[in-house]
Amino acid sequence: MADPNLPRLRCQECGNTFSPDAFDADADRVRCPDCGAAVSNRVDEDGYDRPRRRRAARGGSSMKWVIGIGAVLGILGLGCCGVIVGLVWYTIKPTDFGEQTQEYTEARKAFKTSLTHKGRAPQIFEPVKPPPEVTEITYLSGDLELRAWIDKPQVALRTKPAVLFLHGGYAFAIDDWDQCKPFRNAGFVTMTPMLRGENGLPGSFSLFYDEVDDVLAAAEVLAKTPGIDPKRVYVAGHSAGGTLAMLAAMTSKQFRACASFSGSPDQVAFLRQQPLDVAPFDPNNRKELMMRSPLAFPKSFQCPARLYFGDEEFIYEFSTKALAEKAQAAGKDVQSVEVPGDHMTSVDTAIGQAIIFFEQK
Repeated sequence: MADPNLPRLRCQECGNTFSPDAFDADADRVRCPDCGAAVSNRVDEDGYDRPRRRRAARGGSSMKWVIGIGAVLGILGLGCCGVIVGLVWYTIKPTDFGEQTQEYTEARKAFKTSLTHKGRAPQIFEPVKPPPEVTEITYLSGDLELRAWIDKPQVALRTKPAVLFLHGGYAFAIDDWDQCKPFRNAGFVTMTPMLRGENGLPGSFSLFYDEVDDVLAAAEVLAKTPGIDPKRVYVAGHSAGGTLAMLAAMTSKQFRACASFSGSPDQVAFLRQQPLDVAPFDPNNRKELMMRSPLAFPKSFQCPARLYFGDEEFIYEFSTKALAEKAQAAGKDVQSVEVPGDHMTSVDTAIGQAIIFFEQK
């Protein structure tokens, strides 16, 4: 029976028009029901070629291929994204140092770093001359004679609080002194020490280990400065200085509170992002890395601490939060604080919050 849904054909012999039977729909030629002549099944009654059902089906198959290839490419794309995300997470994920079984002060007594090369800090510096309101002093760290800048307090009836501010990077510059100006404006005396191997000073750069001794030596001098209240000495620092501030707060009871601005709690993750020559020790030595990582000693904070990081620098976000959470679980007054900005632009806001924090302690 003819299928009314199929296009009509015209017989060239007798002029009859008809629709082919359903079972002849895909045939190349069909018979005219009137005269029996062979009629092309590819030409409709107006004389134009028409696509057969089989070709339409092939078109659908081609579309399936297109969809299939698109799906494969999509999966590969997701896989590549997954690999990239995995690599990023590997770079920044907090290291599992295991449960802390020893206080940091005790661990330091039993450990001596082994430097693979000894010498100056890996940052070029320019000589800096203190401005008129600043006094440059010398202080001893062991047998090393080092330097620091301090704005000595004016003669007053009452002693003043002080902040030991640890600069970022591996050399001191005038910008570092300017960075801690908000503390001075808020009534704190500030001291910024230059550490071993920095700015042409003696001693070998060790990246966050022997420098802790320099920080504590400077803090002792600051606490004994006339006009300073030794019970209100605080420690703060940015970047490399933020790392040292945390380690110093774990080593000494000298400080009333600590503020770290974008410090690195985890040196395993930190060194994945640094040039190979930054570490003057074997970077594959787990103990060397652990002794420089506050995250390995979360129970060792000896004063309240606020660990600030910018909302645009996720590099430190997870390790900072992990350190604060572990310290809190041990009953320590330690909090991670996210502030707007990146590694540099977040500092002013963080210092403003740290001033309020220090004044409350």
